[in-house]
Amino acid sequence: MLAHLQIRDFAIIDSVELELAGGLTALTGETGAGKSIVVDAVMLALGGRAS
Repeated sequence: MLAHLQIRDFAIIDSVELELAGGLTALTGETGAGKSIVVDAVMLALGGRAS
């Protein structure tokens, strides 16, 4: 289970830290808020390829 996520200097994100609780976590926000960038950062951390 992913409990803590810290992203720095990735795409448009300078720095962000997220504490995730158990169960289902949903990322919501306005268009352009960076939801997909957070998902891309997680995928990269788990061994995905950078594009």
